Amino acid sequence: MALGEQVYGYYIPTVNLMGIGAHKKVGEQVKILGGRRALIVTDAYLAKSGMADQIKAQVEEAGAEAVIFAGAEPNPTDINVHDGLKVFQENRCDMIISLGGGSSHDCAKGIGIVATNGGNIRDYEGVDKSSKPMPPFIAVNTTAGTASEMTRFCIITDTDRKVKMAIVDWRVTPNVAINDPLLMVGMPPALTAATGMDALTHAVEAYVSTMATPVTDSAALMAMKLIAGNLRQAVANGQNMEARDRMAYAEFLAGMAFNNASLGYVHAMAHQLGGFYNLPHGVCNAILLPHVCRFNLIACPQRFADIAVALGENIEGLSVREAAEKAIFAIQKLSEDVGIPSGLAGLGVKEEDLAIMAENAMKDACSLTNPRLATLDDIIDIYRQAM
Repeated sequence: MALGEQVYGYYIPTVNLMGIGAHKKVGEQVKILGGRRALIVTDAYLAKSGMADQIKAQVEEAGAEAVIFAGAEPNPTDINVHDGLKVFQENRCDMIISLGGGSSHDCAKGIGIVATNGGNIRDYEGVDKSSKPMPPFIAVNTTAGTASEMTRFCIITDTDRKVKMAIVDWRVTPNVAINDPLLMVGMPPALTAATGMDALTHAVEAYVSTMATPVTDSAALMAMKLIAGNLRQAVANGQNMEARDRMAYAEFLAGMAFNNASLGYVHAMAHQLGGFYNLPHGVCNAILLPHVCRFNLIACPQRFADIAVALGENIEGLSVREAAEKAIFAIQKLSEDVGIPSGLAGLGVKEEDLAIMAENAMKDACSLTNPRLATLDDIIDIYRQAM
């Protein structure tokens, strides 16, 4: 953490409900927020599964109305946002409920920010570009990874540029975040693994961020401990409620960390892979994480030694540098154990796209807090190592 004249913010939803059965509080929260007609933003799978209808029924039992928009794609686009905005406006909605993982939450954030501020979602790329608050917003989470249900981050794909726009704005932070492990038991092993490694990436990048503070450090380290102790079990048996519950806390703590300390080159680079190839974000993070950590290691070796301990490694008798290397080993071992693909080439990433993706990564807002400054050639090289 750099010392000097610097003010560190701390952002988090006003209300955060955790634990088994927490999703049953949606109707109560709708009443508290004074909503009369809610837009439920979700994806096609959750709409077909009946989960969106369950939330709609709760809203109606609370005396309000609700309409379902199931157009959030896995990497939500500007088109998804404006399609949802049309439904919001046509139905004269006055509040938003997101149901799902990061895609649903980010799509909902995009709809909300344009609903009250006008214009196009592209107008809000960057930091704190809005001037008016969103409609009341409840985020009901179904995955243990992105933490978008409680952050001020919104990632939307610009379909013209094939770039994931990073919208960082405290006004898109949900009023209420709900994390219920009951809604997570249906996640298949591959999605459990990818979202869990996404959460680990959040914790690691926040811990080595140039904006890290003692507050974010405590959240990041505990998140790492919980992930190291529970992700394998959640992948092995999705019905393991204790592992699911602990992973829900882990992703929330990791969100607390990066929501305030921000991230680094892993996310800056993963955003480009998502924009170019529509690849799953958590998988991209997991593949890139050890390579970026190795690049960053000389900037903050003691921090990586701390990460090794949090991930369960024994560093007794080792030098700081040797202990730091243990962190990278632990990350790679966890990724291997939960079945993450070994490289980007197997996902269809092409050598000829690396240069333009590297250029875009260096412009991404997440790159600003990486602990070691990289050149364009450095970023291209990291992509190559990850191929």
